[in-house]
Amino acid sequence: MKRRDLHRLALSLALSAWAGIAPVQAAGRRPVGPLWQGFPFALGVASGQPRSDSVVLWTRLVFSEADLPQQAQAQTVLCEVFADEALRQPVRDWLVETDARRAHSVHVIATGLQPGRHYWYRFSCGSAQSVVGRTRTSPAEGERVERLRIAQASCQHFEQGYYVAHREMAQRDLDFVLFLGDYIYESSNPKYLVRKHQGVVPRTLEQYRARHAQYKGDADLRACHAAHPWVMTWDDHEVTNDYANDLEPDYSDPAVFLRRRAAAYQAYFEHMPVRIGPEPAAPHQMRIHDRMVWGQLAEVWTLDCRQYRDHQACLDPNRGGARVVVGCDALQDASRSMLGQAQEAWFMQGLLASTRRWKVVGQSTQISSSSLATPLGRSTFNDAWDGYPLGRERLLSGIAQAGLQDVLMLGGDVHMNVAAQLRVKPNDERSPVVASEIVTTSVSSRGMSETLLATIRDNNPDIRHARSDERGYTLVDIRPQGVSATFRATPHPAQTDSALRDQARYEVLAGRAGVQAA
Repeated sequence: MKRRDLHRLALSLALSAWAGIAPVQAAGRRPVGPLWQGFPFALGVASGQPRSDSVVLWTRLVFSEADLPQQAQAQTVLCEVFADEALRQPVRDWLVETDARRAHSVHVIATGLQPGRHYWYRFSCGSAQSVVGRTRTSPAEGERVERLRIAQASCQHFEQGYYVAHREMAQRDLDFVLFLGDYIYESSNPKYLVRKHQGVVPRTLEQYRARHAQYKGDADLRACHAAHPWVMTWDDHEVTNDYANDLEPDYSDPAVFLRRRAAAYQAYFEHMPVRIGPEPAAPHQMRIHDRMVWGQLAEVWTLDCRQYRDHQACLDPNRGGARVVVGCDALQDASRSMLGQAQEAWFMQGLLASTRRWKVVGQSTQISSSSLATPLGRSTFNDAWDGYPLGRERLLSGIAQAGLQDVLMLGGDVHMNVAAQLRVKPNDERSPVVASEIVTTSVSSRGMSETLLATIRDNNPDIRHARSDERGYTLVDIRPQGVSATFRATPHPAQTDSALRDQARYEVLAGRAGVQAA
């Protein structure tokens, strides 16, 4: 058996704990099922993790009050893939059995597809049929590709604004959406309410499921999922703010917190178009980091900056989580890692071996420094990459020592648009620029004050652009000769009738590390 076949078998086995999938002949039949009173596909459809021969297709059945007697039963769902928008050219179909153990979610790894083309798909169950989704496969690995168009997005606090960014992304001609974390928020801030969360702060599986379902209830978010495949990673709010590995700000017993993390990870999987769910023997573990290629043009990594990281340095003895620290000797511990040793080694091995023109890294936060000078030394936010400075130096030194070119780091989390130079020694003009960074603002989450941001810019000359007052997303256009990043933005808070405009545009030229204004 070839290595690729072994890898596919491993993925299939990992997913088999969460969904039973049985191929059937394409016969245009709907599976036997309920005569629905409500609409069971109200959370929409989604696709993700495109490969040259496959893509993940997702939906989840929901039950209206009139349909609640059906909720205790296993349901059979038909997934159909077509080669044309009119749905006249069937390609493949699958019957999937799902039940309450997985919140009636459906994940189909749609294999046997052709590289570099669009497909349309839908789901049926009994008398109900979903909306039609549009997806695509990646180009063949050896193909010479002239373009890759990505919508880079993160941080969509439901209560703090509307999803006009997703509305625009749904209308764009994109290859995929790269979502970099904080898909849901567990927390609330009554000072910034535009609309309200339902229920309490989630801690149980049912509570996390309800929070995800509320977010998926947004029509603009559903439209963006239906329009494009998504490539995803997470940050902290999918579980709880500022968690690090097995530690949360409340200083819960690690065993107690890991049960909460397991509930959050399962709910995340049940609502996302991702290939692998939580590990059955250790449900608090779930692999989200991944790698894909886009022909010969680009190799794309998504990294997990939460699950495996070392705890934040110099923690407050009364609470866990993030804080600003000064004079923290633990920052100089070379063993500390944002990614965890195993993920860091996996990523660096792949990065150094890449033969693609562009090496594109999607991870959840800002890599460039935002620390501040004080009379007592630099003040550092210990939850950011600044809180893992030798891990950051190890990563950027590896790029420099290998002579790698055309490395583009994409981030989110900080609720501001950032274009920055990445050096082994941050803000030191004597240290060469070795990579380029584009951080996208939030879809809806509130940003920091302009006064604080102005101080950060003044203290960190590697930051060439930073604005925290606007919401939106970033359009990343990758071509062999260079990358263009356009910050699409609207003033905070994003309202239902807000319109996005170009805030700024930055370029990265092939063979030359660093960003420059276009």
